[in-house]
Amino acid sequence: MMLLPWSHKTSAGFALSGWYSPPTGKPLLHFLHGNGFCGRTYEPFIERLAEHFDLWLCDLQGHGDSEHGGTFLGWNRNAELALEAFEAGRGRYGDVPRYACGHSFGGVLSGLILGTRPDVFQRAVLLDPVVFPPRLLAMRSLLALIGKRANPVSNKARGRRDTWPDREAAYKALHGRGMFRGWEELAFQAHIDHALDEQHGKGVVLKCRPSREAEVFESFPNRTWHWLGQVQAPTLILHGDASYPFVAESAGKLSRRNPSFSERVVPGGHCFMLEDSAMAAEQTRAFLLGE
Repeated sequence: MMLLPWSHKTSAGFALSGWYSPPTGKPLLHFLHGNGFCGRTYEPFIERLAEHFDLWLCDLQGHGDSEHGGTFLGWNRNAELALEAFEAGRGRYGDVPRYACGHSFGGVLSGLILGTRPDVFQRAVLLDPVVFPPRLLAMRSLLALIGKRANPVSNKARGRRDTWPDREAAYKALHGRGMFRGWEELAFQAHIDHALDEQHGKGVVLKCRPSREAEVFESFPNRTWHWLGQVQAPTLILHGDASYPFVAESAGKLSRRNPSFSERVVPGGHCFMLEDSAMAAEQTRAFLLGE
């Protein structure tokens, strides 16, 4: 799989970056990663899809090779900027079918793009998107009004270690622990290779600052359910049978409220596509190609 770097200076004043595969005439797949990760964390999954699609991977604000960009601009604005970068670069592929795929945070942003710009993508697969049910959104909105945005997940992110003497030390410290438990070896190695940055002889550091990861966890999209209700493209929600219960709850509600959505439960946790890339890629490929 050949991937080339791209960078786009956004209308927000900072650069988004990512990777693209050279155009071959195959359908084009736009992929957005989860919070704290980067596009190339998903290499085993992406590589299987590269047999059937040309690829556009975007690292979101403060993730991967994209600039930190100051204050986190929120989920909706990040969706707009990811689309802005895609619109600037997709002309090289010509008039081919365009599909969307995203995991977790990136799955929600992909859904926002589908809802606000129904002309861009013909089909989509959302991988365990963290769509909060209306009751949870109402509660979080009330807490935000009184200045309480922190939660156990964001607190844990803020306390996350982000530097190590070298990649080998980071590998040993993180392997098989926390969110990385159950990951395929190749996926974990891809994260070590691409989500860490060299500090000019001072070791390695996470490209996504723990504070940025926490900011994402402490926020949520505006008008989530309104925009997802506007989705017109056939969209499959794949969610793991051992993932967060609210993901399954929202997937069921969406598929009942909007006939454009369907859902399917697959084995695994929230990062099932990093635990079993072959299964996840085959499910994604088959739906996007209408099989």
